[in-house]
Amino acid sequence: MSQPSTIYDLTYTDIHGNAVPLSTVAGKPLLIVNTASKCGFTPQYEGLQKLHEEFKDAGLVVLGFPCDQFAHQEPGDNNEIEEFCQINFGVTFPMAGKVDVNGPKTNPVFQFLKSRAGGLLGSGIKWNFTKFLVAADGTTVKRYAPSTTPDALRKDIEASLKK
Repeated sequence: MSQPSTIYDLTYTDIHGNAVPLSTVAGKPLLIVNTASKCGFTPQYEGLQKLHEEFKDAGLVVLGFPCDQFAHQEPGDNNEIEEFCQINFGVTFPMAGKVDVNGPKTNPVFQFLKSRAGGLLGSGIKWNFTKFLVAADGTTVKRYAPSTTPDALRKDIEASLKK
């Protein structure tokens, strides 16, 4: 399968099982994060929600992709994940259904992201809450470590919204 030219050529499955073409948000910057409910970084959901609230009207799209590939820290099903995120962190940004971010069943969105922005130790994702900021052009990707707080992305997000 050939690599898509932009992330907007891809589709993901939302937490309710619906196919969502990323073409519906073409031209908007995306903040894509692999998430987990039982991780030391889970409180970052609060910061991601704040970024969503602050920048959604300017065009930023925050997308959470739950993943259970790291120490079984996302054991729930999609309904449990959604309920946890809403009750504990008031999450209203779009969430995907649970995905793999590494290995033979890697979600195509993460295949694209990793091909555009490798990490310090190669392209594989090492832990939950790895963040990717995709520019409005759909091709330029900046990667952030799990320990990078959502608030620390503010300057890059603002710059991506001005282009």
